[in-house]
Amino acid sequence: MLSIEFNMYATLFLAVIAVALGSFLQKRISFLSKFCIPAPVAGGLIISILTCILHVFHLAEITFDETLREFFMVFFFTSVGFQANVRVLKEGGKALIVFLILIIVLIILQNVTAISLSTILGMDRLLGLCTGSIPMVGGHGTAGAFGRVLEDFNVRGATTICTAAATFGLIAGSLLGGPLAIHLIRRYRLKPQEEKSGSADLLKNEFSGTLDHYPEGVFYLAAAAGIGTGVSSLLSRTGLVFPVYIGAMLTAALMCNLIHFTGKVQLPSAEISNFGNICLSLFLGIAMITLKIWQLRDLAFPLLFLLSGQVLLILLYTRLVIFNAMGRDYDAAVIAAGTCGFGMGATPNAMANMDAVTRRCGPSLKAYLLIPIVGSLFADFINSLVITFFINFL
Repeated sequence: MLSIEFNMYATLFLAVIAVALGSFLQKRISFLSKFCIPAPVAGGLIISILTCILHVFHLAEITFDETLREFFMVFFFTSVGFQANVRVLKEGGKALIVFLILIIVLIILQNVTAISLSTILGMDRLLGLCTGSIPMVGGHGTAGAFGRVLEDFNVRGATTICTAAATFGLIAGSLLGGPLAIHLIRRYRLKPQEEKSGSADLLKNEFSGTLDHYPEGVFYLAAAAGIGTGVSSLLSRTGLVFPVYIGAMLTAALMCNLIHFTGKVQLPSAEISNFGNICLSLFLGIAMITLKIWQLRDLAFPLLFLLSGQVLLILLYTRLVIFNAMGRDYDAAVIAAGTCGFGMGATPNAMANMDAVTRRCGPSLKAYLLIPIVGSLFADFINSLVITFFINFL
């Protein structure tokens, strides 16, 4: 079998091709644009399918250098941190609490669904837990961590099953979010609401900008990311598991609010946000082209049945609960799309889902604040606690 290795630069080049291919397909295939399938997902999925065919038929084994995947992820979430203006967060304080409670309920329901369906099929309930919130809300990182924990409980192949389920969720969450939001927007004829005071200013900054201050914006991102590595190191000493980007995101949020509080420096918010969106596209492009789709082949029918249950759960929960509880308005529809993304994959997928919807239908500051905060700061932490409880309970 031919062995092909893509170094860091070649992997980046292929990710750019994936984004460009996805953008081209969006213009040519009405389904993709109609249901707001993100360009990196559309193009990256095609490339990952091609690599899967080469692997399955023993034609070539392709490996990628994923170094820049983490780099772009950290820079993207650093840009999100710079949007965490306290004056805007205060406006959506109640919504933040409500959404956090809804996500806690979702995490519990994902595990209850996995355990219930595995019991019906006569499977080991711990094996069923491999398709619950570990790979769904948790994604690949949590799948790798708790897969090894479950193997210590004699669940054979738990890490492989969790990783494959996370791959399934990553694809499903990316494909479901946009169509769901568009369905809700069209059915209820929803439109973006005019934001108030500080929110309007932030929105204006986010969706505008020139080339003049891009170097300054990148310098701010680099500074926050650099300082954030030290913050992440300190957080890791608590014994708790945090995403690699959490320190940079918190540092950016602190810098943002200090700058706004002093009023002596003008933060290039538009440039930071735009550069962050570029990083999001490249991160998602790398993430999609490096998917090992053939891992899904190892999932027998019972596990596919369990994963189908998770798809049905996220659709019903986002449509009937998230949308209604968050206000049944345009923001709620975008939030539902984002919830599909990180509820079955990862927060960057949620942001890509929302980006695809808002680019077509209009901005939603509320969604862009709630999804990163809950998905990045709270979801992984709470999910780890809930998973630990279920493992010990079973």
